[in-house]
Amino acid sequence: MVLLSRAACRWKSERQAKKAVVRTKCDIVVDVRIEAAGDGGDQIQELDLNRCRWVAKACQRTEIVYLYVSSSRVFSGQFNRAYTEEDYPDNEETVGVLLASAEQLVRDICERHLILRMGPIFSHEGTNLITQMLGPMGRGSSLMLDNNLRGGPVAADDAARVIFALLDQLSTGVEPWGIYNYCSSDTATYYEFAEALLASASQFSEFSPAAVQLEREPDGLVPLNRALNCSKIRNTFAIKQVSWRSTIADIVKQYYERH
Repeated sequence: MVLLSRAACRWKSERQAKKAVVRTKCDIVVDVRIEAAGDGGDQIQELDLNRCRWVAKACQRTEIVYLYVSSSRVFSGQFNRAYTEEDYPDNEETVGVLLASAEQLVRDICERHLILRMGPIFSHEGTNLITQMLGPMGRGSSLMLDNNLRGGPVAADDAARVIFALLDQLSTGVEPWGIYNYCSSDTATYYEFAEALLASASQFSEFSPAAVQLEREPDGLVPLNRALNCSKIRNTFAIKQVSWRSTIADIVKQYYERH
């Protein structure tokens, strides 16, 4: 296994990207660049799409499998049901359009591809839901949280479990190319996620109700839902969903051990 940092993947040309892929001498490329940037709050740019194009072309030429990790944010959230792989990416916001464009590039260029759409990924380190909430709460700040957008957050360890399960089965020679969804078995809004987070964090730090307030956004907003239907990945790879709630306590503990 060869790991490349995000910094090492900021190629400026197709030649650089091709050389990076070929040098690894791998059978499968797992690309988490754009999903990691999006969940970390970084702006996704046209150059990121070009990098997807370059990697896809390199994989196609060398017959390498391209496992591209995408995001539920390709969807607007206007459906009142969980999105399936067949639903059209309808998020017209800039990030949604770019994410959908990257998916299309992978599909059009590399025949042996898997696109794995995931809910928001969180961890005890880096920039994500956990650190963006615990940091301000620890400083006594008040959080204004979106309570109308529902989704299925995914713990980083669970995301890794799913990816390794896919890699394990791909190594047997199966060729189930296409798009797959994965998210937690429990959906939540940002407000509900923060409530569970605060309950676990209270074991490690004192939070005054006056200092930490989880405030709801104004009423009247149209409910949105970016939960993903995960029956295809379960039926194809026997990968079952895991509840994000079962992981919160350990992740919060790890956060406070590092801070």
